[in-house]
Amino acid sequence: MDRHNLDGDEAVRSTNDDASHCKRFAVHLGYWSDPYLPLLVRNTDRKTPEINRGYFARVTVITNMVEKFIKAMKGNCQIVNFGAGFDTLFWKLKGAGLPVKKFVEIDFANVTSRKCHYIKNNSKLMEALHCDDEEVSYNTTELHSGIYHLASADLRKLSEVESKLKECSMEFSVPTLFLFECVLVYMPIQFSHSLLQLIADKFSTTFCINYEQVNMTDRFGDVMLSNLRSRGCSLAGVEACASLKTQEDRFILNGWDGAQALEMNQVYHGLISPQEIQRMHLRGMERQPRFKVELVKHKLKM
Repeated sequence: MDRHNLDGDEAVRSTNDDASHCKRFAVHLGYWSDPYLPLLVRNTDRKTPEINRGYFARVTVITNMVEKFIKAMKGNCQIVNFGAGFDTLFWKLKGAGLPVKKFVEIDFANVTSRKCHYIKNNSKLMEALHCDDEEVSYNTTELHSGIYHLASADLRKLSEVESKLKECSMEFSVPTLFLFECVLVYMPIQFSHSLLQLIADKFSTTFCINYEQVNMTDRFGDVMLSNLRSRGCSLAGVEACASLKTQEDRFILNGWDGAQALEMNQVYHGLISPQEIQRMHLRGMERQPRFKVELVKHKLKM
């Protein structure tokens, strides 16, 4: 891989810090409760009300959808969070009494190494990993327990992804939810297509929640792309973000039985209670985020 790609990868990895700091500030202000995030992310700079509300909507809706999935499966399910960064969903679910059979996070090694360090050095985070007295094993970049696995891999390399899924003892016949939060858009389209095809082929019953940009061919999209390029962060898979239909098509074309894409405005008003929306408005937020959440279902194979 050439120097340009290495620099681009570093810019992509830095988006974890950006998102984590934004979430940390919103949690500090009480937009939502997350007692675990401050254990991974220290104090951060002030963010605008628009950013706070955008992350509130993102976290709230995705968490609600994940909880509905777990309840529908009665806990007999697995979750794989690709490009998880410093996400704390595993700890929040366990704290809410919603454990799953297995929870796997996969990201770049230099991201997982930092997360490993923070987890290993915090008793509250470590205690949640123990299941049926099983030992927790770890090295500099990975951490494994009976229920939780933090593994490092380059998602563009299918051999690495397959290897890590096997190392994490994934059960391909158990209903599995895959999470992508602003992940696929950073991968060239041929790599994201291959990854989605791999999932569809390997797992008998799968669902996917994908959150990323949409309507990127308008003026707002042009400005976003220009700003990201100025930071050395190219959206290599932006062609799939042209419309809701292109987002749906990439799943359908890669072995998934159905896909539904919604703009975040629809999700915001359809899946968040009016009381919560009113609370956000009272905090002075005016504009709504230009993202969408996508729920994809891969039916049971016969």
